[in-house]
Amino acid sequence: MKPIYAHAAGALALSFTIAACVPAPDSTPAPEQAATATPPATPTPSATPLPPPPVEANWIDRPQTAGTWRFSGNQAAFVERDSQGGPVAPSTPLFIMECNGNAVRLSTQLPRPGARVMAIRTETASRTLPLSPVSAGGEPAFAFTDLQPRDPLLDAMALTRGRFAVEVQGAPSLYLPAWAEVTRVIEDCRR
Repeated sequence: MKPIYAHAAGALALSFTIAACVPAPDSTPAPEQAATATPPATPTPSATPLPPPPVEANWIDRPQTAGTWRFSGNQAAFVERDSQGGPVAPSTPLFIMECNGNAVRLSTQLPRPGARVMAIRTETASRTLPLSPVSAGGEPAFAFTDLQPRDPLLDAMALTRGRFAVEVQGAPSLYLPAWAEVTRVIEDCRR
């Protein structure tokens, strides 16, 4: 007998042995309930039920913020675009990543001067970061936070499933694409 047949026969015998250990189901039928004199209740017509509320979509499935990344020098700026693909006037960046000495600086617009934190969410990491105001005094107001070049959050931003979220209280959330400009700023700052 070939060895493969011996293995197949052993497996088949083991299957029958295991099946023999399982008790047979109870074959006695359940007693029927005695018929009652009350007829079944007829449903009363009611108003058409409302559709369920929409399920809140995962942030990663929300539409990407309309715009594009621009790389210049040591920074990448995400600039808003209109429906025709042109820059929205004035084309003030919504989010900036730049190599600032030995740190990667993340800057964003502030909806109001009181905002103190920025949340960054990726597919694998989320973190709330403290914001410091930019002392340029211009409109719109900007704030920033600095991260070490080897911070794991930066890797998560560069390697996320297509996009990452930037949230500041009181401002619309930004769903930014993780394009090559993001990775370039991070890698340039690590050199």
